[in-house]
Order: sequence, then C-alpha cells, then structure tokens
Amino acid sequence: MSEQTELPTESMTVEAFCAWVDAAPRPRCELEEGRVVAMAPERAIHGEAKAAAWLALRNAIRAAGVDGRAYRDSLAVAVGPSTAYQPDVLVNCGPRPAPAALVAPNPVIVVEVSSPSTSRVDAVAKFLDYMRLDSIRHYLLIDAVKRIVVHHRKEADGRIMTMILPTGPLTLDPPGITVQVESLFED
Repeated sequence: MSEQTELPTESMTVEAFCAWVDAAPRPRCELEEGRVVAMAPERAIHGEAKAAAWLALRNAIRAAGVDGRAYRDSLAVAVGPSTAYQPDVLVNCGPRPAPAALVAPNPVIVVEVSSPSTSRVDAVAKFLDYMRLDSIRHYLLIDAVKRIVVHHRKEADGRIMTMILPTGPLTLDPPGITVQVESLFED
C-alpha cells in the first residue's frame, strides 16, 4: 500500500502548484482558487470514455492534418492565476508544448467525462471558467452512462452555443476536425 500524500493547506498560485507537482510524484490533483484538491479514483466506465474520446480526437487531428495534439490526463488548463483544472482530455493547437510542460499553452478543445461526484462542478464552475479563456472554443461534457455529449461551442463573437448530441458527426472548428459522437464512447 502506498502512503497517503498530504496536500498543502496554504493558498497557491498556478506557478507554485506546478512546482509542487513537479517536485515529487503526487496524486492526481487540481488547483481551485488557490486550494489543492485531490481527484477521486475513477470507475471503469469513466476511464473507457476518456480513452475513447482521446483516441477519436487524436485520429481526427491526424486525418485532417491540423496543427494540434490530443492529451489525456496530462496537461492542465490554467483558467486564472490560482486555478488550474486537469481535464480528462484536451486538444492543444499551435506549437507543441515543451516536453516538461504541465500547463497547455493553447487549449482549444476541453473534454470532461461526467461522474456522479463531478457533474455539477463540470457543468457549472468549469464551464464558466473554461469559456473565459480566449483559446478554448469547444467544451465537451461526456455522459458515458447516457451516451450523450453536451457540446458548448464558443463563437468568434463570444456567444456560446450548446447542443446535446447522442449520435452523428460533431464538427469542431477550429481546429477543423470532425468526429462521430459514437466514437467518443467505448463499444
């Protein structure tokens, strides 16, 4: 059994959080308004949905030949000086992040797989925070149990359009890719 890691109690900036994470192996955490929050263990269906979403986005990026990369459980998204979320999957566009990067420099697509313990935070707090960032144009909430995707798309003028999709093509432009909704779920 592994020893439980004690989380810091002092308020942190994103920069301090990244240094703390980089100093030693840590449990999967996020930084919310300066507070380090450990993330709960995942159920099998959650992990399967993350893997399927990552693979679908990665394959769509390759097929379209766009300048972007899909990441799963790795890069954080800094939404303010003291908040950095760890999305389940994200697509970063533009130059490839440095090998030691912990924060995505240009996230365009962010994906969260909803679970009973996170659905409210994902649908409200994270939605509002992610949509404040200029670079993020798509926020996908995946409900693996109901097999639906809620797609929030930010228009160039800042308006946010929302669609609930059980099947069919899902166009994500920018960066200029299309995935089948069904491919975001494990068979």
